[in-house]
Amino acid sequence: MKAAQLFVKALENEGVEYIFGIPGEENIDVMDALLDSPIKFVTCHHEQGAAFMADVYGRLTGRAGVCMSTLGPGATNLITGVADANMDRAPVVAIAGQGATTRLHKESHQILDQVSLFKPITKYAAQILAPEIVPEVVRKAFKVAQTEKPGAAFIDFPENVAEMEVDKQPIKVQTAYTPEAPAHKIEQAAKLIGAARAPVILAGNGVIRQGAAEALVTFAEVLRIPVANTFMAKGVVPFTNELSLGTIGLKATDLPWFALEKADVVICVGYDMVEYHPDMWNPNGDKTIIHIDGLAAEVDERYIVAVGALGDIQSSLRAIALRAKPQPSVPFTAVRRAIVEDRAEHANDTAFPVKPQKIVWDLREALAPDDIAISDVGAHKMWMSRMYKAERPNTCIISNGFAAMGIAVPGAIAAKLAYPERKIVAVTGDAGFMMNSQEIETALRMNTPIVVLIWNDSEYGLITWHQLRHFGRPSHITFNNPDFVKYAESFGAKGYRVERAEDLLPTLRQAIADDTVVVIDCQVDYGENMKLTHRLKALKSPL
Repeated sequence: MKAAQLFVKALENEGVEYIFGIPGEENIDVMDALLDSPIKFVTCHHEQGAAFMADVYGRLTGRAGVCMSTLGPGATNLITGVADANMDRAPVVAIAGQGATTRLHKESHQILDQVSLFKPITKYAAQILAPEIVPEVVRKAFKVAQTEKPGAAFIDFPENVAEMEVDKQPIKVQTAYTPEAPAHKIEQAAKLIGAARAPVILAGNGVIRQGAAEALVTFAEVLRIPVANTFMAKGVVPFTNELSLGTIGLKATDLPWFALEKADVVICVGYDMVEYHPDMWNPNGDKTIIHIDGLAAEVDERYIVAVGALGDIQSSLRAIALRAKPQPSVPFTAVRRAIVEDRAEHANDTAFPVKPQKIVWDLREALAPDDIAISDVGAHKMWMSRMYKAERPNTCIISNGFAAMGIAVPGAIAAKLAYPERKIVAVTGDAGFMMNSQEIETALRMNTPIVVLIWNDSEYGLITWHQLRHFGRPSHITFNNPDFVKYAESFGAKGYRVERAEDLLPTLRQAIADDTVVVIDCQVDYGENMKLTHRLKALKSPL
């Protein structure tokens, strides 16, 4: 068979269901081989959208999402989505065609050293130099991408190598084993927790990656310790659970911060420093830190670990819970009460344009606990991160490592392919929406009903927020938008415009019931951004 056919068989061997991408001249042999494969190729309109689809698919399923482009500009268009996946710990395998090896040594049309381009933003990057190594390169790319901590891998596939004959078979897939933490580390952690005066748990995305959310809830309930989660760990403890302190991650003093301020022991579970830097919650470097994760902690002067329990998170939590002395009562209950009151403050607000708090409240009311909201990056991300009451892991997707705009619409398509039985809403600003809005056609063609909720303010709202905080005046942040309803209809999608705050919830429910691609244009009052800044500066501890 051709090397391209072997390559596709190797992808089938890895359990690949979808490849997101754009065909090109240098990957035509792979494209032809896919015609005889059960793998579905999702033709996109931009390689960035394809990479974001792979990113979200990998994050939601734990299996590597796959994206593919041609060489040169096609490959460089993948970079933002691949970098996002790598920093957000989502398993992705990116594939790019390449010119023939006979012209890589000289100046040549569209030729770039793609492996060198992708090395800084992946865990593994390699070029297939001979057809015989196809099985090894593919197996290693998937193994490295999916092994904790997961991330991106890149394969460069020259066109002349893809055409060559080869007599090989894919390599057997073997799943990496996560060991259990040493018993003496479990004992040390249990003793520190048992002696703690006021412990708190800081849960990160690693809890979701390792499927340890239920174990974390049990751990917290048995030991009576409240839990604050990072943006990327929303839902690890249901917000309705009395031990939930909600989400922490703003660069400001927020309500959950008061619990961390008073805590003597902080139990970091599956915590990645990129999610919320310890400078923010341990400014004096005086917290006793217990690190429960699959891998050793990152080096940082504000993150000096007293005990590190490295291994399978579920087994570590269960073992520590069996040995540690529970708290006599749950600490920081006043913080919990204040957070619950804060989230409900604008539930019945009727002001228009609609306040961000009201938009988040109504979205939560419209979605079931297992439905998924994919947040883009912008001012709305801060409100979604802070206010959205997630009840399950991976039901509120926040990009907060690389934090790349444009992820919501393509990410929602991938979410619907991964979980067709769930309702999916892309929560996006008008700027982020316009970056990859062309993928609405992809959603319609792939029959993936999604709702796109646009927070419309005709400016880069998050940047305005920062400019006002630093300089008191905005600079070059405004732009004009199309008529989003007509724009949606031009694709064959449905469009709605919210003209009263009271109409938002019924519009959301109608859009979900329509069971097609729907765009909702909702004017947002971002005057609330600076009000929140002033409020958080004046915030007093409820303790």
